[in-house]
Amino acid sequence: MKRIVVWFRNDLRLSDHPALSAALKDADEIIPFYCFDERWYVSSESGFAKTGPFRAQFIRESVADLQASLAKLDAPLQIYQGSTVQALKGLKQAFAFDEIYCAEECSFEELELESAIEQAGFRLKRFWQYTLYRKEDLPFAIAQLPDVFTSFRKKMEKLSKVEAPLPAPNRISTPKELKPTILPSLQDLGLEAPEGDSRAVLSFKGGSKAAWQRLKAYFWEGDHLKAYKQTRNGLVGADYSSKFSPWLASGSISPREIYAEIKRYEKERHKNSSTYWLYFELVWRDFFRFTALKEGNHFFRIQRKPKYPKLPKLEAWRLGETGQDFVDANMKELLHTGFMSNRGRQNVASFLVHDLKLPWFLGAQWFESQLIDYDVCSNYGNWTYVAGIGHDPRPDRYFNVAGQADRYDADQSFRKLWLSEID
Repeated sequence: MKRIVVWFRNDLRLSDHPALSAALKDADEIIPFYCFDERWYVSSESGFAKTGPFRAQFIRESVADLQASLAKLDAPLQIYQGSTVQALKGLKQAFAFDEIYCAEECSFEELELESAIEQAGFRLKRFWQYTLYRKEDLPFAIAQLPDVFTSFRKKMEKLSKVEAPLPAPNRISTPKELKPTILPSLQDLGLEAPEGDSRAVLSFKGGSKAAWQRLKAYFWEGDHLKAYKQTRNGLVGADYSSKFSPWLASGSISPREIYAEIKRYEKERHKNSSTYWLYFELVWRDFFRFTALKEGNHFFRIQRKPKYPKLPKLEAWRLGETGQDFVDANMKELLHTGFMSNRGRQNVASFLVHDLKLPWFLGAQWFESQLIDYDVCSNYGNWTYVAGIGHDPRPDRYFNVAGQADRYDADQSFRKLWLSEID
């Protein structure tokens, strides 16, 4: 009898899950496993919690949703907290297993954990499953990946195709002795529950169920996709953009599932530049992920991350107290909700790097702590891009924040929402 552990991380769903699908074919019994690993619940070099309350709450909700979905299939998710290596040792002592199937990662902290697991004597089998295009769909060797996004996109569109998403299983065989486990609270993780804010663009809730509810509301009920390209730079309200990114980051829904719905929408409703543009944004996520795979640690452009004190300028930026109203409004939105628009992110990043002259990775680490849609490759890829040291490097990648505010918040509705001192 072959028994396989399916290790869930940033792929908290049952549908379109290559590692799970392969395990179902290869194993007689499966043990679904998740660990709130202690290394993600410590402080970064900047003194910020690596996983802050907003992101932790969203992850916890996503795990709870996965737990409920597996329970319907009589497959209890084995949830642990602490060291993943020690958790796996305990699991193997209770239920001997042969291999661990998991998603393939490409970032150094995630790879360090995998290495520790293998050094402890476990066998890992990895599956590429975070991107729209599969790794095997690339029309070139990873070493020949284009350095510029436009070249990558054009080659992928011309030479590759997006595979259909895999169905969710309707049956999972597990060891009969496997029992339900308890989901840790935020307090167990050393965090306090964040307060809600009525100004938030959306009441984000983690999990596949919420992801599909959001897609249904945005595509089919609100019919918003048809104008996505025109509205995507908005700042106020739920529907100026799709806001799928938190569920993509946690893996509650896959890029291929969203793409399949885009194609259905184009067939049944509208096909225009807006429907293409949402696909375009998914390809950007692919580009950062594949580039991280190609470059390894160099992708992060950090030789050594020293410990930094709480610099006054950094604290003012983090708390939205710089005196630049557009920056402050965006930073307060992030501080109080765990979310910020794409337009806001570009501006506050440029301001930190080019106006405040602070190291870009301090901003990247604050985003890592706060953003509910934090994705390691997209976060660091975008920060190095704005800093002018990433792909398509330019030293003058500067945003005129005042001009941007006049263009995208001409009536000051966004600033008035977040800064009470504006009349």
